[in-house]
Amino acid sequence: MKNKILYLFLLSMTAFTAFSQGKVTLSGTIANKQNNETLIGVNITIPEANVSVISNSYGFYSITLPKGNYTIIMSSMGFDTIEESISLTENTKKNFVMIENSKALQEVIVHSNKTKANIRKPEMSTNKLSIATIKKMPAVMGEVDVLKSILQLPGVTNAQEGASGFNVRGGSVDGNLVLLDEAVVYNTSHLFGFFSVFNSDVIKDLKLYKGGIPANFGGRVSSVLDIYQKEGNNKEFHATGGIGSISSRLLIEGPIVKEKGSFVIASRGSYAHLLMKLADEPNSAYFYDINAKLNYKLNDKNSVFVSGYFGKDNTNLNNAIINDYGNSLINLRWNHIFSDKIFSNASAIYSDYNYGLQINSVGIDWKSDVKNYNFKYDFKHYVSNNLTLNYGLNSIYYTFNPGTIDAFGETSSINPKQIPKKYAFENALYISAEQKLSEKLSINYGLRFSDFHRLGPEEISTYSNNQAVLFNQDFQIYEEATPTGTISYKKNQKIASFNNLEPRMAVAYSFNNNQSIKASYNRMSQYLHLISNTASASPLDIWAPSDQYLKPEILDQVAFGYFQNFKDDKYSIEAETFYKKTKNKADYIDGAELIANDAIERVLLNGEARSYGLELLFKKNSGRLTGWISYTLSKAEQRTPGRNADEPGINAGQWYRANYDKLHNLSVTSAYSLSPKWTLGGIFTYQSGKAATFPNGKYLYQGMTVPSYGLRNENSLSAYHHLDLSATYVPKPEKQKGWQSEWVFSIYNVYNRSNAASYTFGQNPDTGDSEARRISIFGIIPSVTYNFKF
Repeated sequence: MKNKILYLFLLSMTAFTAFSQGKVTLSGTIANKQNNETLIGVNITIPEANVSVISNSYGFYSITLPKGNYTIIMSSMGFDTIEESISLTENTKKNFVMIENSKALQEVIVHSNKTKANIRKPEMSTNKLSIATIKKMPAVMGEVDVLKSILQLPGVTNAQEGASGFNVRGGSVDGNLVLLDEAVVYNTSHLFGFFSVFNSDVIKDLKLYKGGIPANFGGRVSSVLDIYQKEGNNKEFHATGGIGSISSRLLIEGPIVKEKGSFVIASRGSYAHLLMKLADEPNSAYFYDINAKLNYKLNDKNSVFVSGYFGKDNTNLNNAIINDYGNSLINLRWNHIFSDKIFSNASAIYSDYNYGLQINSVGIDWKSDVKNYNFKYDFKHYVSNNLTLNYGLNSIYYTFNPGTIDAFGETSSINPKQIPKKYAFENALYISAEQKLSEKLSINYGLRFSDFHRLGPEEISTYSNNQAVLFNQDFQIYEEATPTGTISYKKNQKIASFNNLEPRMAVAYSFNNNQSIKASYNRMSQYLHLISNTASASPLDIWAPSDQYLKPEILDQVAFGYFQNFKDDKYSIEAETFYKKTKNKADYIDGAELIANDAIERVLLNGEARSYGLELLFKKNSGRLTGWISYTLSKAEQRTPGRNADEPGINAGQWYRANYDKLHNLSVTSAYSLSPKWTLGGIFTYQSGKAATFPNGKYLYQGMTVPSYGLRNENSLSAYHHLDLSATYVPKPEKQKGWQSEWVFSIYNVYNRSNAASYTFGQNPDTGDSEARRISIFGIIPSVTYNFKF
């Protein structure tokens, strides 16, 4: 009954918005002919009607036209263009299949029609990379890396070499919403940033939103990285894999029921720890992960999907310190087509990130995790060729375990302890519209309403004057307050509640098919926080929900841009400028202890942050030499003023550099098709040194030399730069069936640059002089990988 009511409601909306009689709708799905994988972002053009639409995340499209005869043109990067005549006399459902362009194996091609569509589309601050492009990039230790590839885009940096996560437009790591098949990924790295958790063999599509973020996304203030896995070949069984010097991988895909359902399963693992054991090396580190996806087409209107990911890392330092962490994700999805104008997707998602630490010397075993249970229901409504609506709802229930501390070993003096668990419930409703106002002007506007509740059961400490942090006037320092009592909250009782309206808008004005200007504004709310005072995420950082002390971050961002394709789309240029301001940015008092802290509010102050900059991207889209040059000039700052006139705040209440502030960021990425058998690739990266705090003096205390520090982040590490090269050899490029293979030779950091990850300061034991030591992670790393498919 409920489904019937919903169907009638949606049908009435279609009738209400129908713009005239005598018009019919052409709709259907677009897939890869080779494996029947649906294709995302295919450009569908009707020249006679001057209409252009793009297939959605599940390959669905819908176009409404007057009855008549038309030419339909479909184009997508890496596929041959389809051009077909069609006569429309009634509502028509027509599915298309596209053939992969064999040239995509030797060249990175951006199809001209694709770039023209982006000129007119009211979408900016967005980057999409094909897997073909990513696989041409040199990679550390021979592993193609999705996250390392987005670091070559303007506005995106990493905290340091080997660091986990990434920073976007001066935002912190926890401000990035990373989704794998709609499930949240809390830690994106293996082996502390050496590898990412994303196996490129199983990735179908990825898109990075840096600004102008659509209303269907929420919960983070910096960016959205939206990644979809392949669905699997429903025609034939195939396998893909690679054998490298550090890790290997294997993917198997095939039909469950031919042309109705398919599966894909991929596994990956490292084995350097085995070599370490053979060499009697007491330290070891390894990872493994598994990706899986099943899909089945029930009928023309209904399809179901099950996708999952499981990954684990383990680091063992001489059996003295053992650290393990990992992500587990599963998503159950149902696609339903209500009509030729309304497409829906319902998802039930589970996400778990767990992390632990054992320290044998003290006999402590510490385990933590964050889990969420997520339901979302999204609709895409093709009202007309000039108006498309997106609307839906989202509910997430969170459980946080900051720490379960146990003792092990006969000599352990640790008292077992459970840091109080935390619970929260987040809801959202959204609606957005993409509308073509005229031939030159298009707009995307929407509104998201978010609602967040911190829930019991929990014992909450109370403090005098409701201040968990005190300022010591005598020593001019901030100190932890002493609790005055507690308040007991029962299960599901509200501890704190917040709600926010989050408007979004983007507009594009095209001068012609090759030139446009765009502007965007978005407000975002973030209710979860990574409790960390380091520049990059580590496995031991704690996630915590907003409460009466840890306020939700609220961001406002505006951006303006100029976009142009020229010389028949052989070249393109994008220029954007942005400004972001964030309220309630968490800051920590000097000397704050964050690990296993069950009263984080006693070391926390709320401040603000801002970032602004200019991004340039120049691309060569076709030919034997392809690639891009990206450059970003930006500034990221933070400020935490005193709460009253008697308090100085942090850094005397003045703006200071954020941990991830980098003034200059330059990347040159290229691929050259030397011959059908050989392709060469190269990446040069340069970034200004990240902010740091160095000693500005020293003093003697009980015969020891102790360094003294000045203002936060007033110093910098040395500049970060390196050159990476690769060569790909395909023995039989003409072979399209059977066993196909390639060799990838790569050198990371060709000129062996010792980039500083950090500096340590101390006293030389021999001379007694003060000294600084630079700590570097990578030098030059050559690697060889053998890839195959059959």
